[in-house]
Amino acid sequence: MTKEVHAAHILCKTEKKALEVKELLAAGRASFAEMARKHSQCPSGKDGGDLGWFGRGRMVPEFEKAAFEGEKGKVIGPVKSQFGYHLIRVLERR
Repeated sequence: MTKEVHAAHILCKTEKKALEVKELLAAGRASFAEMARKHSQCPSGKDGGDLGWFGRGRMVPEFEKAAFEGEKGKVIGPVKSQFGYHLIRVLERR
């Protein structure tokens, strides 16, 4: 069972913006880190969206569920939380 996840995310204010960013990522126009630096509303954006390692109970439930259940390397979302709409990429699990 996964105890920790290393993930990055892009936080957008609207679902529309999150979907636009996801389309750009799918088209290969820029890396996830570049898109996070340009579009994320979270302070982690300056670090390419990298959230580091975290265990269960550290993130809001919607985010945590997506991060722990999502496929490694894929862009997950948009996932709605109280903060906005997240695009999540799981980098590693342990």
